[in-house]
Amino acid sequence: MAEIVNLRRERKRKQREEREVQADENRRLHGRTLSEKSETLNERLRKVRNLDGHRLDKS
Repeated sequence: MAEIVNLRRERKRKQREEREVQADENRRLHGRTLSEKSETLNERLRKVRNLDGHRLDKS
């Protein structure tokens, strides 16, 4: 005889599993380490300083 299954619980369980799979994929695609984030920030700041250094003043 088949096991009785609560369909609402099964649906929620399946949705949780799908969300976890999606979260793993997003972490793999978009996740960056702290050093990568700080490197990007430093590079952005360096570019801004370089651009400001080459700016012509209005006289």
